[in-house]
Amino acid sequence: MDREIVERIINKIKEYDTIIIHRHIRPDGDAIGTSLGLRDGLRESFPNKNIYSVGADLPDYLSFVGEEDVVQDELYENALAIVVDTAVADRVYDQRFLKAKEIIKIDHHIVVDSYGVINYVQEKYGSCSQIIAEMFYEFPDVLKMNKSAARYLLLAMITDTGRFKFTIDGGGLRMAAFLVDFGIDVEMLYANLYTKDKEVYKLTGWVYDNFEISENGVAYIKITKDIKKKYHVSNEDASNTVNLLDSIRGSMIWLLFNEQDEEIRVRLRSRFIEVDKIANNYKGGGHANAAGATVYSFEEADQLILECDQLLKEYKENNKDKF
Repeated sequence: MDREIVERIINKIKEYDTIIIHRHIRPDGDAIGTSLGLRDGLRESFPNKNIYSVGADLPDYLSFVGEEDVVQDELYENALAIVVDTAVADRVYDQRFLKAKEIIKIDHHIVVDSYGVINYVQEKYGSCSQIIAEMFYEFPDVLKMNKSAARYLLLAMITDTGRFKFTIDGGGLRMAAFLVDFGIDVEMLYANLYTKDKEVYKLTGWVYDNFEISENGVAYIKITKDIKKKYHVSNEDASNTVNLLDSIRGSMIWLLFNEQDEEIRVRLRSRFIEVDKIANNYKGGGHANAAGATVYSFEEADQLILECDQLLKEYKENNKDKF
């Protein structure tokens, strides 16, 4: 933790009567949980302030979390905007955040765009929610956690670390314990997050029957619109099958291509190997080992696969002692 930056953030929060929290478009569990968790924690800490979380387009698997807030335009004029879990300004949901008097960025992605008057980024953290939890943990005299905020932040941490499988360290686990101690029903939280419709299990079987592996070991699956129609699953359900391919021996990179109306969304995942740079070449980005991208044809998808295949080949050649 950078205590000096966190103290500056707290002092900015104290200055404003209105605080509006934003997150990125096409939100995941970390974006939503961090935004709502920070909102509820700040409401507990500063009951006389007006604090909101702005967003929409909740994915189906997070429909149980409830609605975010509706904010009128005029509130931005004298407001502090806090943007969480968003690397670049043009991916912030609701660009009215630019109308705020001042902006704070809190994030855990690789730094691309420093758009805040204060930019607090912890690239090695497994989730943005870990940053927020740590702020409340380290400054309990000012920042007051409650059960609602803890539940949202734990949800965010669970989803962005793949149930504590990816990018997790002792600090992240300690923050998870800190949140659980507020009386969170972890079993119910997991049930809400991971219970699936039977159609998704049928799609799972199709993925296992139809995934392919490139010459050097990149595992990938292409899910077309027709396949989603056949199995009656959503875009979100299809994308969430990416980690079905995460444990194939020799495949340290795995990809999912999800055909949509005008584009094909790509999820890139890896062990040991940084794939975010390839994602950056295809209108995407993210973390070193978990990124997203967009292509516009399956021919372009094949080119992306070739780039990942070459990257994996080079890694294996330079790390022969590991295989």
